[in-house]
Amino acid sequence: MVPLGYLLKFIEEDAPLGDVTSDAIIPEVACRAVIRAEQDGVAAGLLEAAALFSHFGVDVQQDIRDGEPVQTGNVLLSLSGDAKKILLVERTALNIIGRMSGIATQTQKMAGLVKAENPHCRVAGTRKTCPGLRALDKKAMALGGGDPHRSSLSDGVLIKDNHLILVPVKEAVRRAKAASIYRKIEIEVENADDALAAAQAGADILLFDNMTPDSVRTTIHGLEQAGLRDRVTIELSGGITAETIREYARTGADVISLGALTHTVRNFSVTLEIQK
Repeated sequence: MVPLGYLLKFIEEDAPLGDVTSDAIIPEVACRAVIRAEQDGVAAGLLEAAALFSHFGVDVQQDIRDGEPVQTGNVLLSLSGDAKKILLVERTALNIIGRMSGIATQTQKMAGLVKAENPHCRVAGTRKTCPGLRALDKKAMALGGGDPHRSSLSDGVLIKDNHLILVPVKEAVRRAKAASIYRKIEIEVENADDALAAAQAGADILLFDNMTPDSVRTTIHGLEQAGLRDRVTIELSGGITAETIREYARTGADVISLGALTHTVRNFSVTLEIQK
């Protein structure tokens, strides 16, 4: 779970001076409530929501585990305690569950499409996350069966086109390897010639960026002919959708990364119901 202090900042943002509505009209009264799914999908963010409610003295029963499938109407969390505290945390908890479950559900869908065509290919995320929410977004992807990829620029070496404008590929790889022998070197390429040059320079991972399935196949064949295919991991990225991902999976790539898992999130619908 992400640190509680990280989560409490969301409450401070939503209620910097308290919940003026509940404070004005709700007496000191205990109640029960449930958080319920309003669609089918994959649950995520329940541990974080439960931690917030617990911090404010609300008793929480987690009826579903993060990463488990849920159906419309399923109870995710059961709550009991001070009504004001439940209402204070309500929207923040629902926002966390909704966003994380949306990411987990979409990730599982994409991973399923890929596995049906290529059981050895993995689906991964990118750094195209909402600033401040990356820890939650990355966890949600993992719960949906995806690889979270780099969490930050500090996690791994990824030499992209703008780097290569400033430093030639061979020199870039040499410098990256000199900086650390413990990190794999990934290089973004856009065509067969670039891929061959990057592999010959000693790259460990080739990121095929915005290439068509046919171009991917041709490039992989060229690497095989040069005896370099087995030395590199091949990752595909750039404009891949649910409609095209199966064809990309059939190319024989090892990883397909999708920024859309986190930059275009479809919220998972959940509701909190107070029980009198």
